[in-house]
Amino acid sequence: MRATFAPGLAAGPGRLGRRLWALLALASLALAATTAALGVAEHLPNIRGTIAALLVIVGAGWYAVTRTGLGRTSAVIVVLAGGLIVLAGILGTALSGTRVLTVALLGAIAVASARIALGQSAKAARERTQARTGAPPARQPVLLVNPRSGDGKAERFGLVDECQARGIESIVLERGDDPLALAEDAIARGADVIGAAAGDGTQAAVATVAMRHDVPFVVVPAGTRNHFALDLGLDRDDVIGALDAYSDGVEQHVDAAALNGRVFVNNATVGLYAQVVSSPEYRDAKGSTFTSMLPELLGPDAEPLDLRFHGPDGSEYSTADMILVSNDPYQLDMRRGGGTRKRLDRGVLGIATLCISSGSELARFVALQATRRPDRFPGWLEWTAPEFRIDSGGPVEIGIDGESVRLDPPLVFETRPQALRVRLPRHAVGSSPSARAVHLLARSTVVQLTRTAFGP
Repeated sequence: MRATFAPGLAAGPGRLGRRLWALLALASLALAATTAALGVAEHLPNIRGTIAALLVIVGAGWYAVTRTGLGRTSAVIVVLAGGLIVLAGILGTALSGTRVLTVALLGAIAVASARIALGQSAKAARERTQARTGAPPARQPVLLVNPRSGDGKAERFGLVDECQARGIESIVLERGDDPLALAEDAIARGADVIGAAAGDGTQAAVATVAMRHDVPFVVVPAGTRNHFALDLGLDRDDVIGALDAYSDGVEQHVDAAALNGRVFVNNATVGLYAQVVSSPEYRDAKGSTFTSMLPELLGPDAEPLDLRFHGPDGSEYSTADMILVSNDPYQLDMRRGGGTRKRLDRGVLGIATLCISSGSELARFVALQATRRPDRFPGWLEWTAPEFRIDSGGPVEIGIDGESVRLDPPLVFETRPQALRVRLPRHAVGSSPSARAVHLLARSTVVQLTRTAFGP
């Protein structure tokens, strides 16, 4: 029976305990909202002015990065002036330190209590992982190690020595080595569980081979960010602990995605960002490269990018400033566990596109994002689909799992549902931050807490 990447049933306290925690969450939320509302009512004019100044800063910031010469200088001056207005507005409200601290404390209590009541705490998630049926220990475990990933993270943790002590064969990647070929060779020699201690690009390469041979895959977070490990519920600071998956692990099936046949585990980005990071100068001078290239790409004389695709309703679009295609959808609201995925077994691609042509549009988009209504912005689209295609008149720059590539169109994205067998150490949390996030201001969460507190 396949184990899928699902949050599972609530764990932790019994029914009475969850009822009490739900009551505490609701009471703390009500007190925090009342305290905050009283503070806002007392200083509403200053708050309105501060918000207006912030939107002016956003608009002027657009001109600062899309113009050169006098236009850029003037925009920078406006940004600085807006910053002074914001500072004055903050100081002018004279918000009580006690009130701010009270709201923060009550909010923290409400979130923590709601997570326990709804079974969404890290402890509850870990209990669900530990309750799964264990996978048999690997007979011939292999780990590919990139010693350069994460600024030498593998070496700092003594990963190769630890593998030797545990009987895990470690294959240290040299510059120019092909992880695909090395993984193929390892499985041909009998590896029954294979892993990668590297960044997400190398993780995806080894996962490709693991899927091809239906061999379990172990993720060791030895890269810089390791978003895949985060969404799997691994502790990215516990590099050595991830090795426990070989001997005391649980297995689950998760999705992968592919672009023109190349597998990726996180996402692929097309548009302005991909064009900038593909520049040869970007690696050595990130800030100055952005500063010099954005006026050409976003300025008044810039040509729209030739990126043709169909939206969620079948409508045709001829350009976009950014296209994000992910292996399962990301939570893009940064206040709701943003930047992570709730599940990795939905069997769909997450697709988001953005087109902004002016500073005023950027300010409007930021305001709508702040009110959780980006869907009202005409230049924003977000949907899911099993496949997605981008056409263009020439080669397209793409960032795929942190690596920059250039591909000829068409770009064809597809999901590969539950194609990858992943093994996690039994002590792992086993779920992503967004799966454990509690959205206290969402009506559905309040209803769920109310039912838990007062229901049968």
